[in-house]
Amino acid sequence: MAGNQIPMTKAGAEAIKRELKRLKTIERPKNVQEISTARDHGDLRENAEYHAAKEKQSHIEGRIQMLEDRLARAEIIEVSKLSGERVMFGATVKLEDTESGQKAQYTIAGETEADLKKGRISITSPIARGLIGREVGDTVKIRTPGGEREYEVLEVLFLEYEIDVGE
Repeated sequence: MAGNQIPMTKAGAEAIKRELKRLKTIERPKNVQEISTARDHGDLRENAEYHAAKEKQSHIEGRIQMLEDRLARAEIIEVSKLSGERVMFGATVKLEDTESGQKAQYTIAGETEADLKKGRISITSPIARGLIGREVGDTVKIRTPGGEREYEVLEVLFLEYEIDVGE
């Protein structure tokens, strides 16, 4: 899996870069200080504060390593340069449930960018997998947790989006 490219929007890559910067410039130095302070409290074998700080250090370093790996394998997709009526990575798809008439809109994003509350679904999700390659006017059956649903693709758009710093 180490060599596999990870599709990602520019916004997704920027969010990872911001998190890496925060971890390296704020969290890591703060943790080093916590370890130093805890070490000053004496016997390390029974120093819960020290062990908690070391565990936090391990978590921070693991997260940094994972994010750096994702960035190194990122295949940045510039959504604004895409066009057409075919659903692909980065597309925002407007759908209608053919049975209920209920409409939905999803943006097909990378795994790290997915946020259902904001309408972004992972390219690996059942809905995205069912939509990839479909065109406006197509109907598609998608297996969801609530059972199989049939949707009509109403519109395919290619819109850039921002990822908030807090996400």
